[in-house]
This record gives sequence, structure tokens and C-alpha cells, in this order.
Amino acid sequence: MNPQFDKLVGSKRAFFALLLFTFVVMPVMYSAEMITVGQINMIGRYMCFAILALGLDLLWGYVGILSLCQFTFFCLGGYAMGMHLAHHGGPEGIIDGNGWKIPACLFVVYPYDVGESSGDALVPGFWKPFWNLPLTVALGLLIPGLASFVLGYFVFRSRVRGVYFAILTQAIAVASWLVFCRNDVKLCGTNGLVRFDVIAPAESLTTFNPVDAKDKWIESHEGSLDQDLNKDGKLDQLDYSIADVGFSLSSDEVRFGLYLITAACLFGAFLLCRWVVNSRLGRVLLAIRDDESTLCFFGYKPYVYKMFAFSLAGILAGLAGMLYVPQMQIITPSNMEAYRSLLVVVWVAVGGRGTLAGAVLGALVVNLLYNYFTSQHDFYFFSWNPDYWQILLGLMFVLVVLYLPNGLIGLLDKVRGSIGLLLRRNRS
Repeated sequence: MNPQFDKLVGSKRAFFALLLFTFVVMPVMYSAEMITVGQINMIGRYMCFAILALGLDLLWGYVGILSLCQFTFFCLGGYAMGMHLAHHGGPEGIIDGNGWKIPACLFVVYPYDVGESSGDALVPGFWKPFWNLPLTVALGLLIPGLASFVLGYFVFRSRVRGVYFAILTQAIAVASWLVFCRNDVKLCGTNGLVRFDVIAPAESLTTFNPVDAKDKWIESHEGSLDQDLNKDGKLDQLDYSIADVGFSLSSDEVRFGLYLITAACLFGAFLLCRWVVNSRLGRVLLAIRDDESTLCFFGYKPYVYKMFAFSLAGILAGLAGMLYVPQMQIITPSNMEAYRSLLVVVWVAVGGRGTLAGAVLGALVVNLLYNYFTSQHDFYFFSWNPDYWQILLGLMFVLVVLYLPNGLIGLLDKVRGSIGLLLRRNRS
């Protein structure tokens, strides 16, 4: 094995074991009906959280920057994908004066005043690029990356650091939540984006304008199209589907496919982060964490490297959000609430800060525990109430900080070292 690859992934045996389990064992278990598609879907969502945790661990563990607004970037990517899915989200549509199909979730919230012209239902202009799937994916990465870059530029150039940066990012999380809750933002307010039926319809890959897709549908159905004028005569209710060739999100095959895509993205994100931290750039990031002032003395500009790390973490968060929404089939401003970004801190701390693998492990373990302990359980001498989960989560964080500063990864290393020592003693 290439020693550079060993350096890249850490333990090659553990890496390939996890790779084998994810892409071979899990599909075999699913095919044998040993696990349900619902469980597969749950693991896929938790993998999205693992990608999010990777970005925070890159910031907190290797650069010493604690960001408390990572779920904001997560939701920026999630809303991008949600807007795309909403465009293709139902067999019935309201067509505006320009021939654009109004997403069902938009029309429910703004039945008579959507967009630029008062009294006319128009698809907001900023919604239109998200009709196209490749453009949606690009924007889902670009928007959170650009937002984190701009924020990092002003903050890091002003030399805001430490607890002040953490407080600032938490304030941004609260402000973002308040903005997305407003109805006049044209993102459906607190209702969020729902009514997702299909993903990747052919029209979203080949055409940008849904008017063209409508015309193609009419031609394929020999020109049959039922129309009912709205009571004010301004809106047409069209009983047709411009997404009837897409992949249904309720299909077991599609949900399993989303799991595989998410797993591939998780491994890709992990390898990218490992490449970064083991490169010359990674050594500079560690130097920023350990002694930023000395680094400035040698002519480096720490804010440039901080901006890079912050932007990369934002892009990873956006990727996680885009993968999460088709599996959850809903995105709301509640995902931006400040406490959610605090949860990411707990995942990273429990897994092991500054290890990357620990971030992945922590996100998966804590969320699996959440899935178990947020339901009612009756033990021999004790009845577990789901409300106790918050207490357990807080206790877990305190115990890790006090007794396991290196998290679960550090504990596993100690166990492995103890076993190795015992084996060597037995041999001697």
C-alpha cells in the first residue's frame, strides 16, 4: 500500500472495513430484507449530519475556530434543493402569466400575490434558476460557500477570534432563522418547502424554461389539456404533470439510491478533508490554532487561510443540506435554529475533536442514540421518557469534556493500546 495513502486515510484497515460495510454489507442486508428501507433512509440522513460535522471539525479541531452557524449554511444548500423539488412537486399546477408553473407550496402561502407584480401570481425571479437540476446543485454549493466567504472576509480581516467569533456566528444563526420565517421572503415562511414528489425529471436536465416542458407534455398527450380559469380570470388551473418522467421520492429504489449517493459524498468529503489537513496548507492551519501571532511574524496572513477553511466548511454544509432534503422531504426555518448548530459541537466533541474520523463517528453515534432514546422504553426498574434525552445529551457532553477529551476515538485508541500491551505480555 502507498504510504501516502496510509497518511491520507489513517488506518487503511479501518477505512476499507468501513467502505466494505457501507457499500457491500449494507446493500446485501437490504436485499435480504434484514433491514428496512426506512432504516436505510435514517442512516442516510445521519450521514448528511456526518458531512456537516466534518466541516466543523476542520474549523474547530484544526484551526481553532468554533462556528455556531453551520446549520445556517446547511439550510442554504437544503433550500436550494427544496426549491428545485418544489418546482417539480405535483401533478397539478398553477401557471402564471409567463407560463411558469407556480410550485404548490408557494401558491398555498401566496394564493393571489406571489412575486413582482401585485395582484398577479408570478413565480419569483430568484426561484427560476432552481428549475434546472445541474444548476441547482451548483448553486447549492456556491451560495453557502459564497456566504461563508463573505462573512469570513469581514470577520477575519477585523481579527475577530475566540469566543467573540462564536457569539457572532450564533447571532447570525438567529438572524437567519428570523429572516427565513418571514412570509415576504417568498420562501413559504415557517411552513417551509414541502410537497416533494419526484427528483431528476428529464425536463430539469435538458431544458431551463418550464414553458418548453409544458409544450412537450401537451404534444406527447396529443394536445389534450384541461383548463379551468380562476374566479378572477387571471390564473389557469392546469391538470397535467411536467414531472411524470422523474424518479419518485417515495420509491424504495430511489431512497436506497440516495443512501448510496450520500455515502459516496461522505467518503469523498472525508478524503478531501484528510488531504487538506495532511498537506502544507493543513500545517499552516494547525499553526494558526497553536500560535497565530508567531505565524504572522513569519509573513503569513492567517485571515486568508481562515477564510479558506470557513468557506470549505460552508460548502460541505451546503452539500449535506442538499443531500438531506430529498431524504427528509421537507425543509423549514426550524433547521436554522441556534441550538441545532450547538448539536454539531456535541457530535464533534463526543467523537473526538481534531481527528475527522471522530467527527463522523460522533455524528453517527449521537444521532443513533437520539433515535433510540427519543421513544418510550420500559426497562426492568425504570421507565424511560423521551423528554430525558436532553438530560442524557448534556450529561454525555460534560463527561466527554471532563474524562474523554479525545472523545470516542481517543477511547478506542486506549482500548486498542491496552489490548496490544496484553498480547505482547502474553507472548513474552
